[in-house]
Amino acid sequence: MLTEEYRYKILKALESDPHISQRELARRLNISLGKTNFCLKALVEKGLIKAENFKNNPNKKGYLYLLTLSGIEEKAALTKRFLERKIKEHEELTAEIKNLRSELQKNGV
Repeated sequence: MLTEEYRYKILKALESDPHISQRELARRLNISLGKTNFCLKALVEKGLIKAENFKNNPNKKGYLYLLTLSGIEEKAALTKRFLERKIKEHEELTAEIKNLRSELQKNGV
């Protein structure tokens, strides 16, 4: 299953570096090469990216990963949801820190 977080991270990485290898993408995301390949195939099937083989590249394993218009729109929507989730987490952590500080003050620490 390709989670929103992985979709976001992969689309973001491909947008910034379309020439990235699957091995390097796997390293950056800290996932297996097999999972990376599975995720990329799923994104191609969904029409969010297209993978083009370098015709003049002696290394026939080299691909160029391009976001489609749908991929760009999906990345924007994922970015918005990711940001909203991170803001909520930040607000919850801020409240928890405030409560812990208050508890320490009450105990004279």
